[in-house]
Formats: sequence, C-alpha cells, structure tokens
Amino acid sequence: MVSRSYSNLLELASGDSPTFGRMNRQIPRIMAVAGIMSNIDNDSKQSLPSDPPPKDRIIIVANELPIRAQRKPESTTTSTSTSNCYCSKGWSFSLDENSLLLQLKDGLGGNEEAIEVIYVGCLKEEIHPNEQEEVYNLLLENFKCVPTFLPLDLYTRYYHGFCKQQLWPLFHYMLPLSPDLGGRFDRSLWQAYVSVNKIFADRIMEVINPEDDFVWIHDYHLMVLPTFLRKRFNRVKLGFFLHSPFPSSEIYKTLPIREELLRALLNSDLIGFHTFDYARHFLSCCSRMLGLTYESKRGYIGLEYYGRTVSIKILPVGIHMGQLRSVLSLPETEKKVEELIEEYSRKGRTMLLGVDDMDIFKGITLKLLAMEQLLTQHPEWQGKVVLVQIANPARGKGKDVKEMQAETYSTVKRINQSFGRPGYDPIVLIDAPLRFYERVAYYVVAECCLVTAVRDGMNLIPYEYIVSRQGNEKLDKILKLENHHHKSMLVVSEFIGCSPSLSGAIRVNPWNVDAVADAMDSALEVAEPEKQLRHEKHYKYVSTHDVGYWARSFLQDLERSCGEHGRRRCWGIGFGLSFRVVALDQSFRKLSMEHIVSAYKRTKTRAILWTMMIL
Repeated sequence: MVSRSYSNLLELASGDSPTFGRMNRQIPRIMAVAGIMSNIDNDSKQSLPSDPPPKDRIIIVANELPIRAQRKPESTTTSTSTSNCYCSKGWSFSLDENSLLLQLKDGLGGNEEAIEVIYVGCLKEEIHPNEQEEVYNLLLENFKCVPTFLPLDLYTRYYHGFCKQQLWPLFHYMLPLSPDLGGRFDRSLWQAYVSVNKIFADRIMEVINPEDDFVWIHDYHLMVLPTFLRKRFNRVKLGFFLHSPFPSSEIYKTLPIREELLRALLNSDLIGFHTFDYARHFLSCCSRMLGLTYESKRGYIGLEYYGRTVSIKILPVGIHMGQLRSVLSLPETEKKVEELIEEYSRKGRTMLLGVDDMDIFKGITLKLLAMEQLLTQHPEWQGKVVLVQIANPARGKGKDVKEMQAETYSTVKRINQSFGRPGYDPIVLIDAPLRFYERVAYYVVAECCLVTAVRDGMNLIPYEYIVSRQGNEKLDKILKLENHHHKSMLVVSEFIGCSPSLSGAIRVNPWNVDAVADAMDSALEVAEPEKQLRHEKHYKYVSTHDVGYWARSFLQDLERSCGEHGRRRCWGIGFGLSFRVVALDQSFRKLSMEHIVSAYKRTKTRAILWTMMIL
C-alpha cells in the first residue's frame, strides 16, 4: 500500500495537484488478521457498492489497554466465556472499569451505533508468541482492542528505562545530577522508546481509515508516535493529550532529545494539557528552542508550524460520575462504611485521609511529618485525630522507590511510638491493595482529604473524595446526617494539576511542613456551615466537569482543528524524527523553468542567492 504521504513529493516534483476528497473505502474498518492490510488504489474506476453512512470512529492509543488479563490454571483447558469475561485456552480477559480510557468511552455517550471506539495498547501481562494470534483475535472481536505485543527486554528498556527513569523524573522537575538521582540519558533506552513508538504506529495502520478516523494519543509514553503516523498519512486527524506535568523551559532544555520530542508532538493537530501552566511551559519551549510563534485565535491558542496551525487545549480531566455513584450504592460499600464508623467515629476520633501511589513525587513522607508537627504543636488533637494513609503499589521500579518505602515505614513507626497509646495509633498505613469500594468507604468517613504531592499531573483523588462525601440517602442515614447537609474539607498541594479547579481547598506548599500542619489544624477547626459551603462549590464543579465533558470537549476541538485539512496542499519533508508536513495554500503552484528563464533574460540587474537547507 502506498500512502499519499509517500507520494506527495513526487506530486510536487511533477507539478500535479494532489488528490482531495474522501478515499474509496477499500480497507476494512477493522482488520481480521494482525499485520495484513488491503491495497488502496485511488485511481480505480471500478464501480463499488454503496456503503451505509459510516460511524464516527475514534482510535484511542495509550501505553496500556483498558483490559485485565489473568493467566488461567494449567488444569483449565476450555475456553468458556461470560458476558463480561472472555477466555482463550490460557487466558481470561475482562474490561478494567477503573481505566480512564474505558471511562472516556462511556463519557462519549456509549452510543455504539453512532460512534465506534478502538483501543490500541499493551497488555499488563506478557503473552507468549505462540498465543499472540489467538489473543489478538479475541480482544479485537470482543473488546475492540488491538494489543501491541512487545518483547520483554524491549518493553523493560522502553517503559522502566526511558519512560520511568528519564522522562518521568524530568517532567516532575528532577534533574539527573547524580546517577542515583533520576536517570542519566541513555541513548540505547531512547532508541528502545523510538522503536516501541514505531511498533505502535504499525499496529494503528492495521485498523485506521486515515481519511475518516480520529486518532487520540495519550501521555508521555508515545510522544514521538505523531511523527510516524503523519509520515504515512499527512492528513490524519491526530490529537495528543499529556497527562503528566510539562516542565518549565529551564528544566526541559536539559533533555538531550528536546527538539525531537517537540517536533514530534507538533505533528499533531491538537495538543492537550491539564493546566494553563503546563501549556505555557510547552509554548515557551517551542518559542525558545524552535523559534516558533503562537497567538490566540478566536479563543484558541495556535502554534504556527510550517504553514499548519497546531492547536493547544487546556482541559483538566474529570472523573466518571456514574461509576462512582454506583459504587456508593453497593451493599459492600455501606457495610465497610459502618465498620469504619465503628472503628473511628464512635471512638471519638476524626479521620484525615491520604491516598497516594508509593511514588517519590507524591509527598507521603512530607504528609507524615506534617502530622507529627500537628500533634506536637496542638497536643489537644492527640488521641482524637487519625491519619489513614492508603499507599497504592508503586508503578515504577528503582532504588529511589525502595528508599522511599523504607523511609515511609520508619517514619510511621517513629511517630506512632512517640504519640501512640494502647488502642490508638495516630497514623494507620495501609500498603495492601484495596478494592475500589473499600477506598470509597474511607472517602465517605474521612473529614478531610490531604494531597501533598510535590509534583503531579492532575490527581483525581480530591474529586473522588468530594463525590463520595456527597453520598446518597442510605449513606446519609448511616452517617446520621441531618437535612442532608454534606460537607468536606481539602488540603491540597499547590503543585498538582487539580489545585486551580478547587477554589475552596486549603492550598499549601508541601515542602513547608509547618504550613501543612497549620492547614490540617485549620481544616479541623472550620465551622460546619463553612465546610458545607466549600463542599457545595466543589461538588457543583466536579459533577459538571466529569470525564464525559473532558472527552467531548477535546474531540470537538480536534474536529475543529482538522477542519482545514482538505483546504490545504500538504507535502511531507524531512527524514526520521525531523519529518514535518508543509501546508500551503491551494493557489500554490510549482515554478515553471520556462518562466524563470524568460524572466531572467528580461532583467538587466540580477542577484543570485544560493542557500542550502538540510532537511
């Protein structure tokens, strides 16, 4: 198959106009066999049967599929399936309801007749090569998921190496000043990262209809993927959303492959960020390192890049309101809430809650030190306040994670020994995985939620807490709330993405332990009407700016950003990650050699300028 992005330079050389309009639908909407595509012949004059109006289709691309995979016991050989779980001979698969990508689909309305969503990504488990074809077909047929199978060594160098040891720390403002602090740049890990992005592009090519489909790429794992897709189809409708922070230019410019990443992202039509600061840092990097200009057009920020306008979108993600409300209604949730009330409230103890990944940027130790300071400065809270810290398993690997775990355990032990008494520990550390309904039950009972991350892209824990505190009628009866007066208090770091959206939260600098302790005391002392007012304000925002609002807004802007595709003449230039598309007006024409020679002969004064551009 020859794509127009490969042939457009030949068109430019010949002076012929490129073909516009919709491409004949000769490729299946979804390929039945991995790696095989039908040929496309734009010049075919054969009559084709008319197709029904196509669905709007979105291809969601991320590092991980919204799928749970579980190896079946060796004694099990049958491939029985249920309505929610599908099995092969060696595996069982089900949808991961906690995945943002799956919630995104629900947020679009879930109308399968009007919109089709395809997922491309990796599984969390390694699949043996002999099983990959069967698993591929099963996931594609039943879940509309296209798995990307990576060799274990390549995945380790790509994810645990480049993503987690180099990009992740730098994007969270950690410079590799020593081998033990962050990760020094490793060219072999960068090559693995590029190789994986190429493999993702190949997978997308198996299912994409480039003239019609929208492609939405998620997060820093796939930052160079836009280039590989744009190379193959220069009019692909391509959006990218970064879920992590984007650092200031002073930090970002230390990255050896800084220009490559920026140019790759600029092959998107729309780039999304959680906050204005993240977008501002990105624009500053493009201005200072690539010399690009940007301006606001009709309320949208646009970057001019070789004749194309790359739109910048500032859009904080939200939570899945329907899912959380359904969990709040579960009998298991109600039972767990009753247990926690018995354990804490009826003993006269107020619960403060922290929920974080065991990650060096989450500020867990700073939160513990603030709790220690609170009990020291305000001894009246001793025996009355308990900090429950839920520590989710770490996503990355490395020496820094192990050191942080050890520091967390030792700090908890020291504080409990200093301020604890029989039947009372001021800090309860839960480092075992919890079911979602169990976590929600802790939200319901906690009087205040604490987030002290030193850097975080968005952090939806405060949103989940607010909706959980809104509860429902049954939970109100269990909590003995009068007149359904719901209340909540938040102490959040000023360095997390959700902070600007929560105007009623107490914002703190997590590095200032004394200030965090004072904020905790203030949260405990706030009058009940004030707590209710803050809660109402937060709940109104969170309930209206949910994951559905986020997804619809982004895709509407992506469609708008791609509106000029058919009105521009586009040619791809450059090699490797330097590839970009030059967009020119429809009136552009190739210079005629005869006209040049004729004009040259007619002139009396001539200046010949010679330049060489390295593409």
